[in-house]
Amino acid sequence: MRLNKFLSGSGVASRRKCDTLISEGKVSVNGKIITELGTIINEKKDKIKVEGKEVKLPSSFVYIKLNKPKGYACAAKDERGRKTIYELVKCEERLFSVGRLDYDTEGLILLTNDGNFANAVMHPSYQIEKEYRVNVEGELKESELAVLRKGAVVDGVRMPPARVKWLSCENGVTKVSVVIDEGQNRQVRRMFEAIGRSIKLLKRVRIGEVTLGGLKRGEWRDMTPSELSALVRGE
Repeated sequence: MRLNKFLSGSGVASRRKCDTLISEGKVSVNGKIITELGTIINEKKDKIKVEGKEVKLPSSFVYIKLNKPKGYACAAKDERGRKTIYELVKCEERLFSVGRLDYDTEGLILLTNDGNFANAVMHPSYQIEKEYRVNVEGELKESELAVLRKGAVVDGVRMPPARVKWLSCENGVTKVSVVIDEGQNRQVRRMFEAIGRSIKLLKRVRIGEVTLGGLKRGEWRDMTPSELSALVRGE
C-alpha cells in the first residue's frame, strides 16, 4: 500500500496533506524517516509513526450519520470547554467528522474512522451536494435571491453560485432551501451576511443522496449500505 494512502486511511489527513507530512520528514517507517513520495509499505507488518506517534489502520470501519444539535462543537476536544458531537455518539472506535458544521449550525453530519471514505466525500472534484434549510429574518426579495444564485461577494471575493429556492414567508421569517457543492468555510452564513440578512436557523438536511431520514436532534445511527454506495458511487 502507498504510504500516503495508509496515512489517509488511518485518519491522519487527506492524501495531499499526508504527502506534505512525508516531504517535511514527519513520517517514519520502522524507525527510518521517509521523505520520498510514492513509498510502498507493508501495512500489516511495518510500524508507521507520524511525528513520533504510531498510527494504524482501523480493525473495522464505522460509518455513522448524526443529527447534530445547535450548541455542539465538531471537535474531539473543544478548547473552550464546550460540548462536542462525540459526547452524543457511543462508539469504541476513534471517529472523526466528514467535514464540519458550525457550533450554531445543526443537522446532518457524517462520522467515520475511514479516512479514504472521508476524503472522497469531501474532495471538491466529486462535487457532492449539501442542502441546507435556512430561516432568515425578514422577507427576502427576489433581487436578493438572485445575488445568492449568482454568487454573493464577500470581502471582495465572489462566492460560488448556489441553488436557492424560496419556500415560505410567515411571521416575518423567510424559509429557503440552499444547495451548494463546494462547502467553503461558513459559506452559507457568509452568503447571507453579504446581503445584510440575519440567519435565525441554519440546518443541513442532505449530503449527496443521504438525508436525515427522521433522526431527531442528537440522534444517530449507522449508515446503510445503500447510503454508502450513493455517496461513493462516483469514486
